[in-house]
Amino acid sequence: MPRIAVVPGDGIGAEVTREAVAVLRELDRDGELGLDLVEWDLGADRYLRTGLTITDEEMAELGSGYDAILLGALGDPRVPGNEHARDILLGMRFKLDLYVNLRPVRLLHPGGSPLKDVSPADIDMVIFRENTEGSYVGMGGVFKQGTPDEVAIEEDVNTRKGVERIVRAAYEHAGRTGRRLTLADKSNALRHSGQLWRRVFGEVGDEYPAVETGLMYIDALATDMVLRPGRYQVIVTSNLFGDIISDLAAGLAGGLGLAPSANLHPGRIGLFEPVHGSAPDIAGQGTANPVAAILTAALMLEHLGRTDTARRIEAAVEASIREGATTADLGGPLRTAEAGAWIRNALHK
Repeated sequence: MPRIAVVPGDGIGAEVTREAVAVLRELDRDGELGLDLVEWDLGADRYLRTGLTITDEEMAELGSGYDAILLGALGDPRVPGNEHARDILLGMRFKLDLYVNLRPVRLLHPGGSPLKDVSPADIDMVIFRENTEGSYVGMGGVFKQGTPDEVAIEEDVNTRKGVERIVRAAYEHAGRTGRRLTLADKSNALRHSGQLWRRVFGEVGDEYPAVETGLMYIDALATDMVLRPGRYQVIVTSNLFGDIISDLAAGLAGGLGLAPSANLHPGRIGLFEPVHGSAPDIAGQGTANPVAAILTAALMLEHLGRTDTARRIEAAVEASIREGATTADLGGPLRTAEAGAWIRNALHK
């Protein structure tokens, strides 16, 4: 029985996670999935109540006692420094060594993209973002802070091990699915890290001769992705570049309200989260779009081996968009709970 830790999150995170969990429970009414869903009290409310973000013991329990974590968005204006979000989300990524940030991007309906004359076949890609190194490791410092001579240094850390394992994960996926793989870097300006990425990409590629590959500078890729999105099927890139390019790709497919993601260490636990924020300005209004959270639950099921069930959820979501049964951000009339209920009902059609 797969054991799932559910962390509802802050703001709209709790609202949309509620709908994702409701979809899972609807599918599991007859025990078909056999999921053990365990809600965890982690987030701003607990931090403000106790001063605790997440303890080492809790992190260890999550890593060893669960098959997956379903996480809602974190962030609350009552915690201006977002200490709890940093400790929980980044803590899980780094301490559980979730080195693959997987961002599938797919246009669900022909009219859903801001680009003209594109079809679902034109926007269907998966981005492999390195998740534990790069510019987000927090190495660096500030000198002469608050003076005219202030210096701020942020280090970009790239190891052979870290680069090779994300590149290999991308090759494995491209080889298994028969899709084209593109490396995105900035090796013309960032020579040291860029050369490492390109060298490893080529060396690992020798083991996958059947995979068609390409190389793109990240700025050129951003332009070309808008002009010719159909050229890109699987992209592998660094932490910072992946953070940026995956949000651009999500925008091409209709926005962050439709964007699921996974943080993975293949063979170990996975952390699954929609990539939109906690949106405190609309929290409690019942207007948040639950689709990203529901698709994130589908992505989680796929990685737990429940591929057919994941496809059922995706089909129900596509039907909701096709029928206009959506929240206002997608032009529909429904509130958060109504949109979730529509998708649950569509599971049985």
